[in-house]
Amino acid sequence: MPRFNCTVQDTNGKYIRSSITADTIEKAIYALQVKGFIVLEIKPEKAKTSFASLFSSARIGSKKIKGHVLAFFAEQLSTLLSGGVPLIRAISLLGEYSTDKNFGPVLVAVARDIASGNSMHEALDKFPRVFDHTWISMIEAGEVGGHLADALMQVAKYVKSKEALKSKIITAVSYPAVLFIMAMGVLVYFVVGIVPTFADIFRDFDMELPTITKIVLNVSHAIADHWLLIFTIIVAIVSIFYMIISTPSGKKVWHKFHLTMPIFGKFVSNIYYEKLLNNMATLLNSGVSIINVLTVMEESFAGNVIIKEAITYTKNEVASGKSLSESFRKTKVFPGLMTEMMLMGEESGRLPSIMETLAVFYQEQVNQFLARFSAMIDPILIVGIGSIIAVIVLSIFLPIFKMSQIGG
Repeated sequence: MPRFNCTVQDTNGKYIRSSITADTIEKAIYALQVKGFIVLEIKPEKAKTSFASLFSSARIGSKKIKGHVLAFFAEQLSTLLSGGVPLIRAISLLGEYSTDKNFGPVLVAVARDIASGNSMHEALDKFPRVFDHTWISMIEAGEVGGHLADALMQVAKYVKSKEALKSKIITAVSYPAVLFIMAMGVLVYFVVGIVPTFADIFRDFDMELPTITKIVLNVSHAIADHWLLIFTIIVAIVSIFYMIISTPSGKKVWHKFHLTMPIFGKFVSNIYYEKLLNNMATLLNSGVSIINVLTVMEESFAGNVIIKEAITYTKNEVASGKSLSESFRKTKVFPGLMTEMMLMGEESGRLPSIMETLAVFYQEQVNQFLARFSAMIDPILIVGIGSIIAVIVLSIFLPIFKMSQIGG
């Protein structure tokens, strides 16, 4: 909000130099006159900024903030508000003592923005990389309904749920990924570094090599001699693939494959269902209208065109007077269990609680898959990589045995 420097005269004839914040110079003059001052001079305050300060301001909120930091902020702010601490003071305190160097300046900026007359959700909306659409909608509903502290606890619950799922997926995938990368490194070293050495030895003996040895040697020579060509082909294939899935039709096919691919399709679908139901239940419990909830969900599921289009269709149907369960069912994207349970929730007036129950069900499905995946992938990788190494070792030792027989 602009700031104006002014010279005024009070009722006693005393001259006063001061400054005032207002949307326009007319509003500033009016505010001074209401207080009984005679405005002698008023002009906009010159901004004292430097390139460094502008660059610093632009950087505020440009980095993602970790989920546990956001959850802690929501919980602490809810506690402070419940204890009677004013909103601006509470946010300023949390910003001042934040352990995250990137999050502290954001909170200071938010507190300053609220002090200048904006609502909290408007202030948070200026940092989209930090606070997503779900945050904004829940905070707005809390402000409108007068239960901001409760809304913040709902936000903390939402963030914790999202982070817990992310943590489980990372835990399940990290060990197999590390094992696979290390195993591939060993394989490349065997094929490129060790096999060629034995190939020279076998060539000196001028002997007929076993078929398995010939295959391994040919693969080794192909990688060693044409690695640049192989790398170029891989880069070209990946680039073409990304160009295809960047088109609207290609993206739609690719996103549909996410939901239908063998083994992992159901797992990915369950993640989407759990996220949708959990977020919708949280927003509805916070007092957000169903149309606004669906609007927020559209933005949240921008990463999958199939889900987003289904939500858009549902929103339009609900806006025209159709029920939520019927609209979801017509999309043929969501499972029958979900739509039937939603119907029961609508009929009983307990839609948010039914959604929470469904979210727990799909979360358990995801947890079961991750547990089975972790239990199965390790032995599969060990056996698979071990088998490849065994083939390479066998291809080297078979000719050695043959040479020893010739020598004997």
